Amino acid sequence: MTPDFLVTHSGGFHADELLSSVILTRLFPDARVVRSRAPEWITPGEDRIIYDVGGAYDAEARIFDHHQRGAPLRDDGQPFSSFGLIWKHFGRDYLTAWGLPEVHVETVHAALDASFVLPIDLLDNGAMSPAVAGPLAVLTLPVLLETLKPVFDEPDPEALERAFGQALAIARSFFEARVAGSAAKLRAEDLVLEAVSAAGDSRVLELPRGMPFRPAVMKAGADHLLFVVHPRDRDWCLTGIRRADEGFEQRADLPEAWAGLTNGDLEAACGVQGASFCHNGRFIAAAKTREAALAMADLAVSEALAAQGQSAAR
Repeated sequence: MTPDFLVTHSGGFHADELLSSVILTRLFPDARVVRSRAPEWITPGEDRIIYDVGGAYDAEARIFDHHQRGAPLRDDGQPFSSFGLIWKHFGRDYLTAWGLPEVHVETVHAALDASFVLPIDLLDNGAMSPAVAGPLAVLTLPVLLETLKPVFDEPDPEALERAFGQALAIARSFFEARVAGSAAKLRAEDLVLEAVSAAGDSRVLELPRGMPFRPAVMKAGADHLLFVVHPRDRDWCLTGIRRADEGFEQRADLPEAWAGLTNGDLEAACGVQGASFCHNGRFIAAAKTREAALAMADLAVSEALAAQGQSAAR
């Protein structure tokens, strides 16, 4: 039965019920969000879904709290927050309602659960501290959402409800952008795998546009690829391929002689007319035309292979 009310607790808000609200308001846009701890609201009924309040977890009764004794745990023993519970029971329907193709729903659901939902669960339960992010701890999404709460001496009694609405809109923007990015990676994968096949033994992968490419390159086992070339709005991009998901080490760097140069200086250094930019970090360069970008890529490959040969000889 479609709920008339989406009930969560009143008072201060946190990332878990905000993100739960993102899911539920997408699925049930006509339902009213009620923030209350009053018994008449947090008692299960056919007209409501209750989350992050109520002291019980019963999916059939549509109550999803995690603060009680015997709170629900994941299969691996890690704790759920209300967000994890709502994602478990409603996440797939949310992705379908969002417009994700059916064939991608399970993949994206699992990926988001591991990379986005679980960290929120752990932080909300005190099983992980934002401090693990070091100096960036104050910039994590749960902390930033809580900064939107009114200050302690705000005199307006409606300020907290307005702040919840503002925080919900921001949480929605971040989460839906993450969903869009996950969906885009899957669309890109097909294009990249096709391009890898077309590249054959070449060390340079040419793509029809900029897109996430590393996951598909790894999936294809294309360890021979060193650089990627693709068009941008007004020029062409030449970029390296990172060795790992974390860090910035590349399979091969662009030539040292190009580092930090632009336009005429770069053209003189590499001998390619139309070369326009090389980052000082030597992981990305640009050219005015496809031909120039491919010529730069060939030069970068030659230097990289020569360096690898010298290293092997030592």
